[in-house]
Amino acid sequence: MSELPPLSAFGARIMVCGPSNSGKSTLAVALGQKLGLETFHLDLFRHLPDTDWVQRPDAEFLAMHDEAITHDRWVMEGNYSKFFPQRIARATGIILLGDNRWANFARYIRRTLFQKRQRPGSLAGDKDSLKWDMVYWILVTSPRNLETYRRTLPQAGPPFLERRGMGELNALYEAWNLTRD
Repeated sequence: MSELPPLSAFGARIMVCGPSNSGKSTLAVALGQKLGLETFHLDLFRHLPDTDWVQRPDAEFLAMHDEAITHDRWVMEGNYSKFFPQRIARATGIILLGDNRWANFARYIRRTLFQKRQRPGSLAGDKDSLKWDMVYWILVTSPRNLETYRRTLPQAGPPFLERRGMGELNALYEAWNLTRD
């Protein structure tokens, strides 16, 4: 593992990307607290509150996304790669988290079936349930997307860092003196 760049290298508008259940939301909150940045969770824009992950209309989601990226200081977690171009145009740094599909799947099972407290990035009302579409997304779709992100995001322009697995992510928390809530 190479030496980590200083947190200051990532500026005041940081994208946090990666597969579902890889730690994006928790990292975004930690970065926001450390740097005094507004934290945006794209899943909260995409899905209606107090539902079991019912999607908003596309136009409403896009309007919320595009308004949020106009802010001067933010950390934004989530993918929705269709909107990468406008987000990257405003971003001053990109962090990509990657872990193996089975670790992500285990975290999905644990948080969906056993976690009783609201976690960062969860919908208001916390009505999450196990979904076969999500299982497929984590085990099949997300690994393919991660490979695409690994090819494209380092070339996007802003400073880029990838952390592969929880060991590397934990080292990042320690090096940058971040705390998990």
